[in-house]
Amino acid sequence: MKEEKINYSDISNSGKTPTVYVIQEIPGTKDGKPKINIIGASQYGKLNFLLPELSQIIFSPGPLIFKLREKLKNFSQKDYLLLTGDPAIIGVACSIVSDITNGKYNLLKWDKQERKYYPIEINLYEKGKIDEY
Repeated sequence: MKEEKINYSDISNSGKTPTVYVIQEIPGTKDGKPKINIIGASQYGKLNFLLPELSQIIFSPGPLIFKLREKLKNFSQKDYLLLTGDPAIIGVACSIVSDITNGKYNLLKWDKQERKYYPIEINLYEKGKIDEY
């Protein structure tokens, strides 16, 4: 009889519920009237809001980058980014996540026609033809 090796780190990580990292709170959240409803994203994992709705990168991005790095430190390839808020902050968050996951991560994209989120797998180092799309 062949002895099976068990990788206990795979077992402990496999049961982890994915997290949907929402980059910024939705405008209007403070007033209790968010402008968009993102509840549909919760089917992909537990929602985790990273920054308040009014966060911006203006003159000194350092503190905000530090805060994002801290809040994204446990991001795994099973988790998702929900790209909300300031485009500059979205760019920084994607860069941090890419750094953590070696360029492989998931996004959630809203489809206006179907009125639902679709997962998009990003692999920055995927080898393929440039003219595939």
